[in-house]
Amino acid sequence: MIKNVLSDIGGVGLYGVISISLFFAVFIGMLIWACSMKKSFAQKMSAQPLHDGEKKAEPKGVSHE
Repeated sequence: MIKNVLSDIGGVGLYGVISISLFFAVFIGMLIWACSMKKSFAQKMSAQPLHDGEKKAEPKGVSHE
């Protein structure tokens, strides 16, 4: 039944071509972006999951000024 429904839709083959083209365009775009990013930015972003944005409490009597 589904085969008959899809065969009755005009231009259904075009959807496959559009979807694979869109996939490759996004993939190539991300590849170019990843290759062109600065190493310092990549290292900074790779450490992000390890930091929650809050400063750690320092032990009493210890100052880092």
